[in-house]
Amino acid sequence: MPRPGDVARDLWRLLEPIHAVVYFAPEPLAEFREVGYRGFWMGYFAGRAAPLGSTGAEVVHALFYNFGYARVSRALPAAWSFAPPEEALEARVRGSVRALRRALGPAAEGAAVARAAELATRAARSAPLEGRALFAANRSLPVPQEPLARLWQAATLLREHRGDGHVAALVAAGITGRDSHVLHATASGIPRDVYGPARDFDEAEWTSRHDALERRGLLEGNRLSRSGHRLKAEIEERTDRLAATAYDVLTTDETEELVRLLRPLTHAVVRAGDIPLDNPMGLDLRASSHRP
Repeated sequence: MPRPGDVARDLWRLLEPIHAVVYFAPEPLAEFREVGYRGFWMGYFAGRAAPLGSTGAEVVHALFYNFGYARVSRALPAAWSFAPPEEALEARVRGSVRALRRALGPAAEGAAVARAAELATRAARSAPLEGRALFAANRSLPVPQEPLARLWQAATLLREHRGDGHVAALVAAGITGRDSHVLHATASGIPRDVYGPARDFDEAEWTSRHDALERRGLLEGNRLSRSGHRLKAEIEERTDRLAATAYDVLTTDETEELVRLLRPLTHAVVRAGDIPLDNPMGLDLRASSHRP
């Protein structure tokens, strides 16, 4: 029998691409432009932070954890003068559903989407709130009626639930949000130039953070040290264990059913090509779990 943490990781790999169309697909980006947000990053921060209300840069910087404060403060709170959070919430759902419908084709209206949405929503609505502010804000939103919108929203809830737990694991390990990019890139082999435009890294900051991790004994040149491997594994294991609590409400058969239902849907989303293979989300789209 697989461990709960392993199941949670498998489901994250399947649900994350469904959620992530909101960041990469042309439809949600167009919706954010249509309501008035200027540029990709204003739309990104407005869309993801909208469940928190008209909040400012400090709160979002703290909860999102891995962005530089300067980038957040260029978007918030200014975004709310172009369109309020309510419009951002509507735009992100509209755009994501349009993107998923394009990727899935006729399957978007099928029974598999409806059943996957039912199971994922049950898990998302039962997940513990304590210590998970971004998840709690998203859970306070009404559940959409349309199955495809409900599936996207459930994927978003479960993603932010896992993300809040991951932040807690990083904080406990003494790894800052910025350090976590350097640690993960070194562990996974993701090119460091992915993090320049995606997370506002310049050469000086990357080198400084790399050197600091090396002084801690976590890196040896361009690879993890033994201590680094151990710490990275502990962070991921703790993240998986915390995320697994969302699925306690499902039986083993229901969890296996959810995995079966999601697999072809996620493959179709990945095949659509909107989400870059090398991305800053920690998601390996080259892995076997994303191939038919």
